[in-house]
Amino acid sequence: MSVKIITDSTAYLSKEYVEKEDITVVPLHYMFDGVEYIEGFKGEFEQYFDKLQKSKSFPTTSQPSAGEFKEAYLKAFEKYDEIIVIVLSSKLSGTYNSAIAAKELLEDRKITIIDSLATVAALKFLIEDAVELAKNGKNSDEIASYIEEKKSKLKVLALPDTLEYLKRGGRISPLQANIGNLINIKPIIQLKDGELTVLEKVRGKNNALNRVVELVEEAHRATICQILCYEDAIKFKELLQTKYPNLNIDIDEIGPVIGSHLGPKAMGICWY
Repeated sequence: MSVKIITDSTAYLSKEYVEKEDITVVPLHYMFDGVEYIEGFKGEFEQYFDKLQKSKSFPTTSQPSAGEFKEAYLKAFEKYDEIIVIVLSSKLSGTYNSAIAAKELLEDRKITIIDSLATVAALKFLIEDAVELAKNGKNSDEIASYIEEKKSKLKVLALPDTLEYLKRGGRISPLQANIGNLINIKPIIQLKDGELTVLEKVRGKNNALNRVVELVEEAHRATICQILCYEDAIKFKELLQTKYPNLNIDIDEIGPVIGSHLGPKAMGICWY
């Protein structure tokens, strides 16, 4: 029984990995300065964030349509018996609803859709596990059971470098952003139960990074996510390794759909 894995672009997988494992990525879209773009793959985001830093406008994002998911399902069934769809949190995007709507158009087919309640590297963890389970002969029910249990163990923290992009995206008021930037406030944002909320507010970037390290507990695997600040991510990795010397920590990228609200120089960590 062969199982196809489908996800969306906010897992920020590499194109090489997607092609190697025959994963289908149904991308989200974003509109910037009047032009619509399809979100790409890891390694393709630098030009976008350079433009975002220089622009006074702010992008809008949109989920894939049900039609795009339906097309992906039909193509998958040409080769596979079952489909597992794992997408970003339904509390961050309507992507999950589009995937469900497409399934209802093909009601007699074996399609399992999972709301990951996650995104970025946390979503990537789930995709990688699903791929390995499928390669080991597990069916879609067995994979879904594993993923549903695993997703509750995922932790995500993010640290914007500035409040400017949270302001532009309407997440905080201009007054809050101006005061926060003036006194160098760094919010530590958590993804909890699929929603982004401010966990703590810390003064100064170094203090905020040290606090994030304190908050990372019982890590078995971790990925640092960054936007145009790879050198800072390396330093952050070194800080984490003082606490977890044997932990293998990857460094990854965040793309336009999620990264626009955090802004260039933002970092985060996903772990379990």
